[in-house]
Amino acid sequence: MNPLLYIILLFSVLLGYTRVRRERRNFRVRVDEGLTEFRRLLKESWLTALVLSIVIAGAGLAVPKGWLVLFCGFMLAAVLLFRYHAGAPVYAAGLAALAYWLIGRNDIPTDWPVIGWTYAGISGEEAVTITAIAGLLTAAEGLLIRKYAARDSSPLLLKTGRGLQGAAYRTKRLWLLPLLFAVPGGPLEEMLPYWPQFTLGGTSYYLILIPAVIGFEHTAKHVLPGQVYGRYGKAVFVTGLGVTAAAFLGLWEPIAAWAVLAIGFIVRMVITIMAAVRENKGNFAVAPRSDGVVVAAVLPGSPADKMGILPGETIRKVNGVTVTDERELYEAIQVNAAHCRVEVLNMEGELRLCQHVIFRHDHHRMGLLVVR
Repeated sequence: MNPLLYIILLFSVLLGYTRVRRERRNFRVRVDEGLTEFRRLLKESWLTALVLSIVIAGAGLAVPKGWLVLFCGFMLAAVLLFRYHAGAPVYAAGLAALAYWLIGRNDIPTDWPVIGWTYAGISGEEAVTITAIAGLLTAAEGLLIRKYAARDSSPLLLKTGRGLQGAAYRTKRLWLLPLLFAVPGGPLEEMLPYWPQFTLGGTSYYLILIPAVIGFEHTAKHVLPGQVYGRYGKAVFVTGLGVTAAAFLGLWEPIAAWAVLAIGFIVRMVITIMAAVRENKGNFAVAPRSDGVVVAAVLPGSPADKMGILPGETIRKVNGVTVTDERELYEAIQVNAAHCRVEVLNMEGELRLCQHVIFRHDHHRMGLLVVR
């Protein structure tokens, strides 16, 4: 029943094909197929969503229906506007809480069909619940960034300070988390009388499945993705745990829970800004060199991938021939394509020899995307 689900599915497909167009424009070939983001939308996050649903529903963390509607609305806005850097769950949770309070305070009508609600204020327990859920979702966001952001990064070419082309790596992802929320009894049982309910403390609640979405966007230039997203994800994860733990201060003073939510909102924003500032300082991690051809990316399953060649490494020689650009690389492969030998300089300056048989159906550049 929630339109957010179908919009997330559609935009995950659009996200993939936008990436493919950019990769072909930069390298004349795409790294992963266009439906990759769609396939990974739920595959990477279903276990996290299951654990969170058990915690949220099992602990009886009930939320007002109005806040839940606005929470979905702010997530939807981030998706529709392609502003995935604004897709952090703590942003949607905080803005939804503020909007819910302002709408009720100003007596704005909310008696809409199906999604309408009656404002009855926000109790101290609901303040704790909303803040704790925001913290849990932020911790989940940190885990997903740390585990998948580097793998999901896509190479692109940008101008360096010297006017050359350097490789950057853009991660732009949506993760879908189907979550069970406990909502105080309302009109749902009138539309769906068979919908399961339970009673706790004299109040009737029903469980509703919400397609929560986590959006993430970041461009790595100064540091390779494998090095940057571990720290980034850890910072977000620790922030989420801190917000979740501190949320229970609201049991003694409700305003403390709102203060914790506001602090979590600000800290998450600072993490994003600081990461962006760091990437804009210094040189590109992957930029052209005079002593070889620099690898921007490797196609999955290609000969280069099987050789263990990594982004950021420099190819010095191919079949004994020194190479300095893409054309020389291709010509050197033809010297002995049946048993190609590659001399590679890694990021630490260590030299190693790789070799592999290249068949006729293999990519003529061994599956290498290089900076030019």
